[in-house]
Amino acid sequence: MEIKTVGVIGAGVMGSGLAQNLAQTNHQVILIDISENILEQAKHEIIKNIRFQSFFRKDAKTNNSEEIIQKIKFTTNYQFLETAEFVIENATEKWNIKKDIYEKIDTICPEECIFSANTSAISITRIASVTNRVDRVLGMHFMNPVPMKPMVEMIRGYHTSNQTIEIAKQLLAQIGKESILVNDSPGFVSNRVLMLTINEAIFLLQDQVASVEDIDRIFKSCFGHKMGPLETADLIGLDTILFSIEVLYESFNDSKYRPCSLLKKMVDAGLHGCKNGRGFYSYN
Repeated sequence: MEIKTVGVIGAGVMGSGLAQNLAQTNHQVILIDISENILEQAKHEIIKNIRFQSFFRKDAKTNNSEEIIQKIKFTTNYQFLETAEFVIENATEKWNIKKDIYEKIDTICPEECIFSANTSAISITRIASVTNRVDRVLGMHFMNPVPMKPMVEMIRGYHTSNQTIEIAKQLLAQIGKESILVNDSPGFVSNRVLMLTINEAIFLLQDQVASVEDIDRIFKSCFGHKMGPLETADLIGLDTILFSIEVLYESFNDSKYRPCSLLKKMVDAGLHGCKNGRGFYSYN
């Protein structure tokens, strides 16, 4: 089954990266967000990223920004999803927001359309429960930046069918990606470990054990990581980190997931990382 039309909900860093990746692999994309300003910014970022990639990739088909942008429908109107064969949701990690989205798209999308949550921590089974297609809902946790990362963490919900998993794998193959299938549990594998690591690194900074730079250098120099935990936090977004660790804390009722107060303070201060220019590092 070749999927041709994909809905992408949320035009932030992950959503715009997904829209770009899909359009570059000859898919028609319906990119949805709540405001025209956000969508215009997403278009600007996609064009900028394609031009940047052109320095490393010589494939004219994936470097023509005008041709790629033409494959993306930028809209605030969910009704356009009535033609979607597959939907990937990338909304903020808050249950009330996701719940409203899935209830809405369940009434608009074709019955056979598959819903995929690109979530960091929220249960896929819980998401599926607010739809009338529980067997056609799964998790696909993409890594950032989406066009450059070849692996996806795929999550099977309680009711997710084998057919849904196979179709999702086929879509990933169409966009040049592989997957690792895991079972549904808050945070899954990657973020259940990663969010704890980042949160503990922030505690180290708060306790003045080491500087931002030295915490990251230890992980890069001693363990060979490409990025340190605080650099990674800035890339993901400190607000997203906080939302995710709060979901883990609520889900497991375990104090090891208690969000660091410094993380809360930085989010309150608007220091969200790369997305707005300031986090543990400055990007201006």
